[in-house]
Amino acid sequence: QVQLVESGGGLVQAGGSLRLSCVASGRTQSTYGLGWFRQAPGKEREFVAAIRWIGSSTYYADPVKGRFTISRDNAKKTVYLQMNSLKPEDTAVYYCAARYGMQPFSPPPLADFGSWGQGTQVTVSS
Repeated sequence: QVQLVESGGGLVQAGGSLRLSCVASGRTQSTYGLGWFRQAPGKEREFVAAIRWIGSSTYYADPVKGRFTISRDNAKKTVYLQMNSLKPEDTAVYYCAARYGMQPFSPPPLADFGSWGQGTQVTVSS
């Protein structure tokens, strides 16, 4: 099993930046990589970005393309989400999840992910 701990959320003005971190522990070798999701009040959890442990493949949801960048440090078993040009609609709880499946869909389906972290709140004020 994999354990995930997110950090880095906070309150920021529109146009600002934040960097989220997700530290993994446990059997990460049983996973393909990590992903970030977010859930705003009253809305379903949605995919944000994902990255594999091996290679250069990254995946982004359309609303964040060009503004968010996902990266990793394999030695630290850590995945980062650099969020720039933040908008009020980016306000949500951001969750990190381990990717156990590799279904050939884009964006990756929720069913591919598990071992969810506790989430970190991101609030963007206008």
